[in-house]
Amino acid sequence: MNICLFKPEEINKPLSLTDERGQHLVKILHKKEGDTFTAGIVDGKSGVATITRITDSISFTFEPTGEGKPLTSLKMIIGFPRPIQLKRLLRDIAGLGVCEVHLTGTELGEKSYMQSTLVEKGNAYKMLLDGTVQAGSTHVPQLYLHKTLKECLDFCENQTEESRKHHTLRLALDNVNPACSLNKALEDIPCMSCKNPCKEGKTVYAAIGSERGWTEKERRLLEDYGYIRCGMGNRIMRTETASTVSGAIILDKLGYMDV
Repeated sequence: MNICLFKPEEINKPLSLTDERGQHLVKILHKKEGDTFTAGIVDGKSGVATITRITDSISFTFEPTGEGKPLTSLKMIIGFPRPIQLKRLLRDIAGLGVCEVHLTGTELGEKSYMQSTLVEKGNAYKMLLDGTVQAGSTHVPQLYLHKTLKECLDFCENQTEESRKHHTLRLALDNVNPACSLNKALEDIPCMSCKNPCKEGKTVYAAIGSERGWTEKERRLLEDYGYIRCGMGNRIMRTETASTVSGAIILDKLGYMDV
């Protein structure tokens, strides 16, 4: 646990020793009265907590010191993977700082995956929260669920303000006859090589299909919505692997990986 996160209403209350966070602080980190630990408010400030007393709960004070590593401008559209893959996927892309995750049904995707209890808000949110904690951040990506790719693309278009649409880059990962490589797609777009996301405000959508990929109908649909079909070599990756790898490449090009 690289940061201990609290809801706004929890930050001024003692933390029970039966709470998973309290157990971790005492049993794993061996924290005692007077010790400090990294803490933060979910979707808020990060800072330092100082333990003032330990009884059947941990009393502490919190001093905010930072913004908690704000999320990036990358939004990912992902075809529903197997539930066991989804767990890893949500943790990993939350760790990368993706700001939005759009899980969507696809024509070749297994429909039963969408009925998994994992996609219920509480379970999926916990995976996103775990990835946020791993990254030492306070900001949790937003999660959206869509029945079809068309529904998802419509939602994303309606969500984007007209004034920002020309600042949005749309990419669809596809290893079947892609128009170019992912790196080439990023290099050919103005301002993508300047590595200054704060000034340029470039938003990127990256769409990754489910384990059987896209159908020809979905490929045409993506192109109709302005998505550039691009590849990452001729090896076939799992959905969660392609999501993490492409996310890291895009964020590097946007400058988020710079120290």
